[in-house]
Amino acid sequence: MGAAHDGSGHGGLGRFTRWLKASRAPRQAPVDPDREALLLAAAAAGLPLAPAAHPADYRCSCNRIGCPTPGRHPISFAWQTQSTTDRGQIERWARHQPQANFVTATGMVHDVLDVPLAAGQEALERLLSTGVDVGPVAESGGDRMLFFTATRGTPADEDEWWPCELDCHPETMDEHPGLRWHCRGSYTLVPPARLPGDRAVTWLRGPEHPLPDPLTLLEALTDACARHTGADEPDYTGAWPS
Repeated sequence: MGAAHDGSGHGGLGRFTRWLKASRAPRQAPVDPDREALLLAAAAAGLPLAPAAHPADYRCSCNRIGCPTPGRHPISFAWQTQSTTDRGQIERWARHQPQANFVTATGMVHDVLDVPLAAGQEALERLLSTGVDVGPVAESGGDRMLFFTATRGTPADEDEWWPCELDCHPETMDEHPGLRWHCRGSYTLVPPARLPGDRAVTWLRGPEHPLPDPLTLLEALTDACARHTGADEPDYTGAWPS
C-alpha cells in the first residue's frame, strides 16, 4: 500500500515533523570569494595556513571562558603539523568553516616582525622612502602592524636556531609591548581576519611582494619602537651570524 498523503505533497509528514527535519539539516553558508581568494594568494606565496577561532558576538568561538586571545588562536592543538599551502585543503577549510579566521605558522617559510601600529607606520614610510624592498605588511586590529619576512628560524646548523619565545604563548604578549619576532614555534593571523569589536586584520601590502631578509627591516623597526614605546628595544641584529 502506498504512503498516505495529507494533501500537501509531503507523504503524510506533519508540519512540525517537516520543520524539525529542516531545522536539523546542515546549512551550507555562502562562500565569500574575496576571502577565499586572499587566503589562496597567501598560500600561493608560501605561507602555510591553518584554521583559527573567530569572534562570536563579544566572545571567542572556542567558548573558553575568559579566552585571552579571542579570535586570534588556532582551532587545533596540532596547528603546526596541520598548517599547509595545499590549495584544495584550504578551499575545503574556507568553505566548510566560513566564519573561521586563519593563522599562518611562522618559522617554516617566513617570519613576522610584529610592532605597534604607530611605530610600524613610521618605519614603513622610512623604509619605502630609502628604497628598501619591503615585503607583505598587514595591519592587525588597529593597534599592531605585521611585517612578513623570510625566515631565519630554520638554519642549516641547528645550533643557530633561535626559538620564538617573544610571544608564542598568549599569556606573554603583554610582556612585549614593542617588537615581537614570530619565528619557529609561533603564528600570526593572516588577512582577512575578523577580531572582536568590528576590528580586522587586513593587508596594506599584499603577499605578492617577495619576502625580504628580516635584518633589512630590523633597524628601522627597532628605532621606531624605541621612540613609540619609550624604551630601548633589544638589539636582535647580533642574534644571527652575518
